[in-house]
Parts: sequence; C-alpha cells; structure tokens
Amino acid sequence: MNKKIITSAMVVTSILSASPIFAAEKVKLEFWTMNMAPKFNDYFKGLATQFNQQNPNLDAIWVDMNWDQIQPKLIAAIAAGNPPALVNFNVPWVHDFARQGNILPLNEYLGADKNLYQDNALNDVTYKGKIYAFPWYNSVAVIAYNKEIFDKAGIKTPAKNFDELISQAKTITAKTKLPAFTPKLSAESGGSFINWFYYAGLPVIENGKAVFNSPQHIAFLQKFVDLYKAGAIPKDVFKIEFEQEIAAYNTQRIAMMTTAPQALKRTEQDSKAIYGKTEIAPFPIAEGKMAFGGWMMDYVIPKGTKSPSDAAKLGKFITSDAAQLAFSKETGTTFPSTKKAAADQYFMSGAKSSDPVEKARAVAAQSIGNAKTLTLEPGILPDETTMQRTLQNEIQSAITGRKSAKAALDAVVKNWNERLAKQK
Repeated sequence: MNKKIITSAMVVTSILSASPIFAAEKVKLEFWTMNMAPKFNDYFKGLATQFNQQNPNLDAIWVDMNWDQIQPKLIAAIAAGNPPALVNFNVPWVHDFARQGNILPLNEYLGADKNLYQDNALNDVTYKGKIYAFPWYNSVAVIAYNKEIFDKAGIKTPAKNFDELISQAKTITAKTKLPAFTPKLSAESGGSFINWFYYAGLPVIENGKAVFNSPQHIAFLQKFVDLYKAGAIPKDVFKIEFEQEIAAYNTQRIAMMTTAPQALKRTEQDSKAIYGKTEIAPFPIAEGKMAFGGWMMDYVIPKGTKSPSDAAKLGKFITSDAAQLAFSKETGTTFPSTKKAAADQYFMSGAKSSDPVEKARAVAAQSIGNAKTLTLEPGILPDETTMQRTLQNEIQSAITGRKSAKAALDAVVKNWNERLAKQK
C-alpha cells in the first residue's frame, strides 16, 4: 500500500472515531429512591447532573417510587436480569436481601472510603461480616423538656444516663403530679419492647432461642413497671404515638418529649409559650452504648447489576460528605451517616443557641455516631406479626400491673421458643 493510501485511511479512521455516531455508549445507572418526589425533585435531579458531568461515560438516572413498590419491583427486575444500579433500602431490608443473596457485598468497592461513615452506620448494614449497603441519612431522638416543670421538681440538669432519667421522672411526678414522659411503647409506632432490650444492651435471640427472660431482662422491664405505678408515664402510654406525644407536651401534660428534633417545629408553631420554656438534652445512653431513635436509610447494589463498580461509584457519590450534608439542609430533619458531614457547622452552630430547634439539631448531630437501628433481623421470627403481638400483650400486662415482669417474660419466651423450634 502506498503512502498516500495509508494517509487517507488514517484520516478516515480519525474522522470515524471522533464521530458521535461511533462514540462509546454511556453506562446507564438507574438509582431508585422511595417517596422523595416531588418535594426533593431539584435535589436529586441536580445530584444526577453533577455526577454525570464528573463522569462523562456514565449516565445516572433518578427514579422515585412509593416505599411499598420498591421490593416487588426490584425482585421482578432481578428475575428479568435487568436490575437498577442502586436501590434505597432501610436496614431490615438490607439484612433480608443479603440473606437471600439478592444484593452484593460492598467491601471491595468501599475500600478506605468506609472510614468516612460512622461505625454504627456500617454495623447496621453488616451481615455475616460483610457490608451490604452505603449508609445514607439517619435520625436520633433528643429530649425536649419544660424548664419550668423541671424547676418545680428541683431538677437542675438533664439525665446523664437512663437510670438517672428514670429517677428524675419519678421525682417530677412526685413534685408536680404530672407524668414525666412517654417512652415509645405503642406497637403502631414501632414501639416493640425488643428495641428497649437492645438499647439496654441485652440479647434477644441467641443460637436460635429467645433469651429475654433472664434476671437482667426482668429487672429492666421492672423499671417501666415502677414508672407506670408511680404515674411517671401516662396511663394511656400504649396508645400514644408521635402526634399524641407532641400534643401532650404542647399542652403541658407531660414534662418531657423524647422524640426526633423535627417535632419541635410543631411546638414552635402550635404552642409558642411552651416553646419558650423548652430546653434540649441528648437522649441518655444506656448499657447498649447507643442513642435511641436511630432509623437509617441506605443504598444497595442488587444482584445482577450490569456494572457493579460503576454502581459503587454512584453509591459513594450519593452518600458522600457533600451530598449528605446538602440533603440534610434540604430536609431540615435528617442527619448524615458520615463523620465529617455530621460535624459541619450547619449542625454545630446551634450548640449554644437559645433556640430549641437549632440546639436540637446540634445535640442530635453530636449523638448520631451512637445511633443504631434497633430492630430484629427480618426472617428470624417464623410469624413475626403474631409473635410481636404476643410480646406486646405480655409487656402491657406487666407494665400495667396485671402480671409480674417475670411471669410476662417467661410466657413470651416460652411462646417464642415453641414457634422457633417448629421452623428448624
């Protein structure tokens, strides 16, 4: 071939390779969220655009759906061999799908980046020693308390641990005749007593058997029995959910509100007088060494995803310090699962504020490292609805004085172990 022909061929090849017609096709990365549209449309569209600009060979596509659509649609997509790159899960779902083998472990993709996340956040999504999700946003409870009621009870500082909270609650009721607070005991609002056992650092199921009738478990339940008997928690505590707790605090029918910081917005709007008397403290740590009220959301990579490494790149981007901090600013109610973002001045600037909402944001952010999602791993209980109902009924019998704490826990453990033995 002569030199002229070779040169012409090189020119044609160069033109063809530069032509958009022959450009490499972008890798499409769908990421699914639950119930984020339309409120956060701008945030997620902006996030996808920013990622795509930084990664010209990738195309992140945001898809939002209702929470009850996520699992069935994902299972169908996996079966069809066309799952998305990332899916927004909660912690129980992570464990459920990890056990099924329907999501991928992420250790090889996270590498050193796992050090960006809070340790408890990573522990939440670890199954059999492997990390199965990118931690995203979290929550934690704080205590909002009425300074005027505390003064009448002679209490100068908030409780530093759970036993001190119990003691203060009894003092408040003895001095003011008001219930002190409403511990989460309503089953409808996730108030399974299992959560309280975890908070106290007590085991629930070991080696396939229920073990929560030990002397330590009985003594812990007895604390709630004593609170109820003293009138330190309301008589209708098993019916009190989020809305009722806010209303009770706003009308000065309880001294403390143990809830997520966003509840204070309602107090600010509906009861300015009570808001002006409100001070903030962290929810105290018990023997479980964890803050109460954690409920983390995350992102998983489904089995069968076409390009897991690219999906992981998107997962790390969406849950980065910058992205999580920006999302917290958008919501005004959520907290990052990354260490650096949680320490940002957006949260910490309110640490010494006299405004309850600003201070609650700082106090919660300082506690977020101790947040842990308190829940039984899905699939452990053969008939979870029935078994949790049995637990709830027996706990209620004990707290309201119709049964001893020991008799109630013995009855539940016997019932659970009979059911657990049948599934082996």
